[in-house]
Parts: sequence; structure tokens; C-alpha cells
Amino acid sequence: MVSAHSSTIAAIASPPGVGAISLVRISGPKALEIADIACRGIASSTMPRLARRCKIRDKDGSVIDDGLLTVFLAPKSFTGEDTVEFAGHGGILVTREVLARFLGCGAVHSSPGEFSQRAFLNGKLDLTQAEGIMDLISAQTRLAIRAAHSQLEGTLGKRTTAARDELLEILAHLEAWIDFPDEDIDTQTATQLRSRIDGILETIDSLLATADQGRVLREGVRTVIFGEPNVGKSSLLNRLLGFDRAIVSDIPGTTRDTIEEVINLGGIPLRLVDTAGVRESEDIVETQGIQRTVRQIEDADLLLEIADSSQPRPERAIYPTNHAAHLLILNKSDLGEHPSWEGVEATRISCLDENGFDQLSAKIHTALHFTEADFGEHAVAINARHQASLALARTNLTAAIDLLTEESSSPEFAAIDLREALDALGEIPGKVDTEDLLDVIFSQFCIGK
Repeated sequence: MVSAHSSTIAAIASPPGVGAISLVRISGPKALEIADIACRGIASSTMPRLARRCKIRDKDGSVIDDGLLTVFLAPKSFTGEDTVEFAGHGGILVTREVLARFLGCGAVHSSPGEFSQRAFLNGKLDLTQAEGIMDLISAQTRLAIRAAHSQLEGTLGKRTTAARDELLEILAHLEAWIDFPDEDIDTQTATQLRSRIDGILETIDSLLATADQGRVLREGVRTVIFGEPNVGKSSLLNRLLGFDRAIVSDIPGTTRDTIEEVINLGGIPLRLVDTAGVRESEDIVETQGIQRTVRQIEDADLLLEIADSSQPRPERAIYPTNHAAHLLILNKSDLGEHPSWEGVEATRISCLDENGFDQLSAKIHTALHFTEADFGEHAVAINARHQASLALARTNLTAAIDLLTEESSSPEFAAIDLREALDALGEIPGKVDTEDLLDVIFSQFCIGK
């Protein structure tokens, strides 16, 4: 495979900061030539895929770093181009100096995601697999890793491509019917066409059903901790996190803004939001914090309402309603429970001695109905981009079925809807012209990936 890119790019592919090893990557038509200049001809004489010790030297011959060089020749590389990777010492300065040397020898600095974008453009992976790379890098739970690997293996791309291929056959048949009405073509009836389209709709609906799981895996369950002041909201946050993130005080109104952290609760990422206590207040800053609490409640996936079980049960505050799961948590069980809470269904805990937290974890799992059992053998969890394309394809396919049902309707109009559905499905694996879309997607990647 010959790359369509004339430039050769280079970037640091390891995380920023100090580590044992760093990785600098070069890709493009002059990758070997540039590496040869920096390491005195070792790159071009190295067997592909065999790590070889080499020294990266500056222009005057002084050694910058001593490490391992690996060569990957096109098309058998991640990008589909000639690629050279240098693994050296993980210091910040020395890694930057190695990169600067490669840039000085003729490479240009890559933009975010450019290596993955070249892999896509050179046919090494489809767009869903490229997105799977980013999902894998940012995965926060084992389930998220599993879903990302499924996408990297091409599960989503294969399913959408199969649906697109089927739709292409239907469209070809319909257009032949339109263009050659007098020819002896084995035309299918409108009923048969609708049946085939229904099969594609079933595939689309099954993928759309994973949208909520995909959002949860990538963003976490938006979990809002709320209640009156001084009932233990910040203490609950700190105990769930395992460290003191929020300030805890007996003074009401200590928390005046929302605090967000992510935890992994049995494979489910929870985006915990600690909020200001809701009460009447004349303090302008505290009032703004309370208003933010109300907005957080409106947007929540899971509501953890916490109250002080040692105090009389208050009159129920009026909070915004949404369709989120809602758990009542009674804190300070170590102080004894006030009689007014008798018979109230709630999870009873003590943030002081950490009693009741196993039960709380179980209740959260039950409330979310989200476990490994929700995934099949091949996990697929679509993202917002996939969801939009699938929804558009579904709308067009439904319109085409309606037109094919009407005897007075011209089949040309149904063909238009089928073409639009074809384009929408093609956008998911990147089988249509999506230059602007590519720029948006790959700009979210790390530099060097």
C-alpha cells in the first residue's frame, strides 16, 4: 500500500511526564531516511519488527539517547506507511530532544490523532475501530475496556456494513425496477422489499438500544448526591472515593459549588456529583450553589438523597422531578435513629464507621439495572455519532416503507429515502466522503496516536 501522504510525521507516543520508558514514533514515506540521519544508518539496515539497540545522535554526533529502534515497513504497520518507533529513557527533556532531532531531520510534528487518521485513510481500520482506540485509552472500567475491544475488532463496523450492503442490494433492485419497467427482471413485490427493509430496521433498533450503555461506559452514570445541609453529603462522597476530596464541616453551607469525581463501582463508572445543601438562604454565593444543585438534579441518571437519621424526619422538600433512579440514604446510623424514620424504606449507613456501604453498593447496582449480564458475547455500545446516523437511517427507511405501501406513490421517492439511509449507514464506518467529520473525530485523540 502506498500512502497518499507526502509528509512524514513524528510525535511522542507515550504519556507526558517522567517514566521508565518513552516512545517516539515516525510515520510516512521518509520515515527510514529520517531515522537513518538521526541514528547513522541503523534504521534502513534493521530487520522489520525486530527491536535493535541504537543511539540517537545530535547534528554534531553527540548522543541524545540510547534505546531500542523498531522498523515497520508499509503496508504492515499501524498506519499502513513506513513507521519507525524509538523506545528510550522516559525523562521529559531527553524525550523532547529525541523528537526535536527527528523533526530537525525532516519530519513534521503530527496533529492529534493523525497516526490513527492515516491508518483509517490507508484502509487499516474503519472509523468505528479508530474510535475504539480512543475508547480503550479513556476506558475507566472493565466493561468499558470490553466494549472498546469489541469496537476495535470491528463488531460495530461489520454489523453496519452488512446492513448497508443489504440496503444497497434493495436499492439496486428498486432502481432497476424503475429504470427498466418493461424488461424481464425478476422484480420483487413491494411486500418483499418492505420485508427486507424491516430486517435492516431490526439491526438498527438493536444497535440504538445500546446508546444508553455506550453513554454510561464513556461518560459514567451521572450520580447526584443531594439533601439538606449538614447531613453528610460530602462525607458520603469522600467515603465512596476512598479519600478526602470534599471539605467536611459541621457548619451548614460549607459546600457551595458542585464537586465531580469518577469511581468504578463493580464495573460501573459513577460520575459522583456532590452538591450544596438545599435550604432557604440569604447568602448570594450559597444561593447560587443551591440553584446549581437543582440543575444537577434535573440532569441526573441516579439520585442519592441523603438525610440525617438521628434527626426528626423533615417535611419533604420539593425537588425537580426527572426519570432518574432515586435512592434514599439515611446517614449517621451510629447516633441512633429517630422514631419518625421507623418503617421508611431506605439504605441506612454511617459515614463515620462506614457501616452499610456494601448494602448501598448493592442497591445502586439494582437501581441501575446495569451489569455485565447486559452485554452479549460481543459487546457493542454505540456513541452519540453512531446514534445520530442510525436514527437518520431509521427515519429514512421508515419513510421508504410508507411510500412502498402506498399504491399511488412513485417508487422514485422511496429510492431517494433509501439512498439517504445508505449514506447515513455509510457514515458510521466511514464509507462515504466524511472529511469534515474526520477532522472532528481525530482532533479528540492524543498527539502521537
